[in-house]
Amino acid sequence: MSIILTIFAVILSLLFPKPVEAYSVAGQSGVLKEETQKQDQRKTKLKSFLRAQNSPLAVHSDKFIEEADKYGIDWRLLPAISGIESSYGKRIIPNSFNAYGWGGGKIKFASWEDSIEKVSEALAEKYYARGLNTPQKMNPVYCPPNKAWAGKVLSVMQKIENFKPRLSYSLIELSI
Repeated sequence: MSIILTIFAVILSLLFPKPVEAYSVAGQSGVLKEETQKQDQRKTKLKSFLRAQNSPLAVHSDKFIEEADKYGIDWRLLPAISGIESSYGKRIIPNSFNAYGWGGGKIKFASWEDSIEKVSEALAEKYYARGLNTPQKMNPVYCPPNKAWAGKVLSVMQKIENFKPRLSYSLIELSI
C-alpha cells in the first residue's frame, strides 16, 4: 500500500510542480527557470481550460501561446475570442477552422494551426500596432455592433487566468 501512495505522490508532484524561489541561490539562471515554469503553467492552464469546454482547440494550446509570444499579444486573448465567437471552435462553418468570427465566420483557414497563426499576426498588425491592445479598445473595430463584446472577452480571459486544472485520474496508471 505504501508503494502505491509513494507512486501516487510522485505522479502528483510531476503533474503539479511547485514554483521555486531559485533566484537567491541560482542568480539569473533561477529567473530563467521560473519564467519557463510560468510559460509551462500557461500551456497546462490553457489546455485544461479548453478541454473543460470540450473544445477542438485544446490540442492546439501550445500554438496559441507560441503565436501570442511571437507577436506580443496576450496569450489569453485569441482563445477568449474563440469562446465568444464560436463556443471555443464548436460552432463554426464546417471545415472553416474559423473560431474567431472573422468575416462573419465565413473566412476559411487551412487548419486550426493556420487560423491561430494568421489571426494572431493580424491582431498584432491591425490592432496592437495601432494601440488597440485590450478588448475594450478593440471592440469598436473587431465587433462594432456589439458593445458587450469586450466585457464578454475579458470575462473569458479572467476565467482562463483563474482556471485551476483538475487532476485527471484517467491519465494516471499505477502498476505493481
